[in-house]
Order: sequence, then C-alpha cells, then structure tokens
Amino acid sequence: MTNELLNALKLLKQKQWIDLTHTFGPDSPHFAAFAPAEFETLFTHDDGFFAQRFSFPGQYGTHLDAPIHFVRDARYLEELELKELVLPLVVIDKSKEAAADADYSLSAAEIEAFEAEHGEIEAGSFVALRTDWSKRWPSQEQFENKDADGRNHAPGWSMEALELLFRKRRIAAVGHETFDTDSAADYTKNGALLGEYYVLEQNAYQVELLKNLDLLPPKGAVIFNIVPKAEKASGFPVRSFAILP
Repeated sequence: MTNELLNALKLLKQKQWIDLTHTFGPDSPHFAAFAPAEFETLFTHDDGFFAQRFSFPGQYGTHLDAPIHFVRDARYLEELELKELVLPLVVIDKSKEAAADADYSLSAAEIEAFEAEHGEIEAGSFVALRTDWSKRWPSQEQFENKDADGRNHAPGWSMEALELLFRKRRIAAVGHETFDTDSAADYTKNGALLGEYYVLEQNAYQVELLKNLDLLPPKGAVIFNIVPKAEKASGFPVRSFAILP
C-alpha cells in the first residue's frame, strides 16, 4: 500500500541528511554561568539493564530556546507547534568574516547582498548564521575566546539584521553556532543580550550551538528541530538536522 505521504517519505529518505547537533557531555563547552553537565550511571547490565541520570541546564549543548527564556509571560517550550519545528532553511555564510574578526556582527546590508545573489528570504524561514565557530568544539577555551583582560570574543547577529529578518521578511526562527545571539562585542557594549531578547520577543524560537552549517546550501534545505517536551521549560537540548534538496 502507498499514498502521497508515504511517497513523500520515500523521497526524503533518498536525500542527504545532515546532523546539525553536537554530541554533549560533562566536558562540553557551555555558557559560563552554568555548571557542567553531570551524567550518573544508575544501573548497569549486571543489574539487568543500563540506565542513567542526566543533570544539565535546559540551555546546554545544541539547544532550542523558547520565548519564555528571556521574555516574561511568553510561550514555553511545550507550546511550540509541531509545524514550527520543521522549516525551510536559509544559511548565510560569514565564516571568512568571522575568521578575520572574532567580534564580527552580521549587518542588514549583508543580508540584502545575500538576497541579491540568492533571492529574497521567504517568510516562515529558519535563518542560520554560519561562522564555523562550531569547529572550535569541544574546547571551552576556544569557544569563549577570551583576551588578556578576560573578555570573550565571538561573532553574532546585529540588531539591524534581526529587525530586517523578523519585521520585513517575517522569518520564523534563527540559529547560530555560538553560545549567544549577540556578538560578544555587542554584549560588552550594550551590557545585555539585546539581540537574543529581540528574537524571543517576536514569539519566535532560536537554536544555539549548531554545527555542520558548512555542509548546507544557502537555500533549499529543510531543518528539523526535534526537542523533548519538558513541562514549563525555557529550553532544552535539541536534535537538529537538515535534509538537502
């Protein structure tokens, strides 16, 4: 027996699938305010089965932030609709710029230049910023990239870029390879994660600490963000992957 849905699945299985998720553990890079994850073995096969206890913040490893993470009275993780978690994927490659300047922030003008080459970003898209910062995994030190004065240096989105994407292009979500939405330089200048607050204030979600964006085309792929449904959660580790066109 076959039908339209099963034929669609057969087609998808013929495509290339790319894992966008880091494997994480107690020694993985994580936001400095959080303690490292703890993995505890509860039972072994000598007991009849293997079982573990996991302790980590919701924002750990490759993870999804729900709007409530920064915004009061906003949606929890469980309130995200299933169809929001599967979206057309746009990847803006700024890996060379980030390599040249660790404080790089994507500008609105650069988004417009991207669109001049690849076409306007469609409403409802998931837009990912490729910086190749994920290649620093699994080094906490390289991810933080501190200078002699202890200040972090990492790339990110500018406010003007996010405003263009959400207000004018009406995108659905963003993702990036770093700990935060904002560049470390913008955070230092503003004293707050203004970009991250702005994204979540749009009633949208974001995925942080993505990897393998270098294996994706600028347009045409689809991203799946499969996440547990913890009660009243502000975020959780996610299994993100893309299917190539």
